[in-house]
Amino acid sequence: MSELLKHVVIYTDGAAEPNPGPGGYGAVLMHENRRKELSGMFRLTTNNRMEIMAAVVALETLKEPCQVTLFSDSKYLVDAMTDGRVSRWRVSGWRRGKRETVANQDLWERLLGLCERYQLVFIWVKGHAGDPNNERCDELSMQFLGKQDLPADEGYENRPEADRAARTKVTHEGQPCCKCATPVVRKIPRRTCKPGQAYYFEYYLFCPNCGTMYMVDEAKRYVK
Repeated sequence: MSELLKHVVIYTDGAAEPNPGPGGYGAVLMHENRRKELSGMFRLTTNNRMEIMAAVVALETLKEPCQVTLFSDSKYLVDAMTDGRVSRWRVSGWRRGKRETVANQDLWERLLGLCERYQLVFIWVKGHAGDPNNERCDELSMQFLGKQDLPADEGYENRPEADRAARTKVTHEGQPCCKCATPVVRKIPRRTCKPGQAYYFEYYLFCPNCGTMYMVDEAKRYVK
């Protein structure tokens, strides 16, 4: 039966700058003499999400069962799929151990569903090593640079663990807000210390767009 299926070759790549930050994905699909390029971008995401997203979007464009060889320079993606790690995560309820939740569950779910539809092989290719299709995917994935008013990566911005986990990554003025990607600014509180307080924050980081506040350890001052 597999001999009757057409063979599609796919190259994918993803990026975010900074990470997390604005990001994008790129994919090249090839079958015989036909070639198709795909790309997309988001205002706030991660490198790993864009690597998975590139594979998902590329596979979702296929309209019939086929054999697929998918090349990616992301070991995160290729290793997790080839060694069965993602399937084990799903069986365990998307948890690693008792406390750790697997990241990017929404995209892994979509990718596993697509794997059931196609005869799919993942192959790792070294990035920036002269492969023209890999280089093209890299170009496509970086088109977000300098762009404004990018759409939201809903799976990232609305993830359940977003607030606590993401806020720890905003530590300096100018970094992108974890909710809307606007650069945060430093603010001085009107009142730094209340009576009986053990510590206070000399300053905090503030998003001028959505109003999110970030308290950082470097600004923490203990009352003597």
